[in-house]
Amino acid sequence: MKPQAIATRGTLTICLLMMLVNSATAETVTVKYRGDVPLDTFQFQSVDCSSLVKRICYDASQQYMVISLNGTYYNYCEIDQGMVDSLLTAQLMGKYFNVQGYASKPDLVSCLAQLFST
Repeated sequence: MKPQAIATRGTLTICLLMMLVNSATAETVTVKYRGDVPLDTFQFQSVDCSSLVKRICYDASQQYMVISLNGTYYNYCEIDQGMVDSLLTAQLMGKYFNVQGYASKPDLVSCLAQLFST
């Protein structure tokens, strides 16, 4: 076997092992009033342009959003992709978040019922 093929195979093996380690140790965040939530099924976006919104994590299949507001994570149910896209493209995310009524949207009981019914 040629040295290049051995090196390529070794690099591929290392990459695959790193992917397995990363998927086995998926990030988990602590959500206020809920506890630990693994983010392995979420798409997430860090936010640098807002003083309130720091990170948005979204699971489209569950319509479930976890959002970091000043470093504290909160959960929101029944959030469709359009709502997430609008939040991400808002010029003033914090103001948009408050004006759209997100602050009054979380309902722990219905959120948990929805998540555990599937």
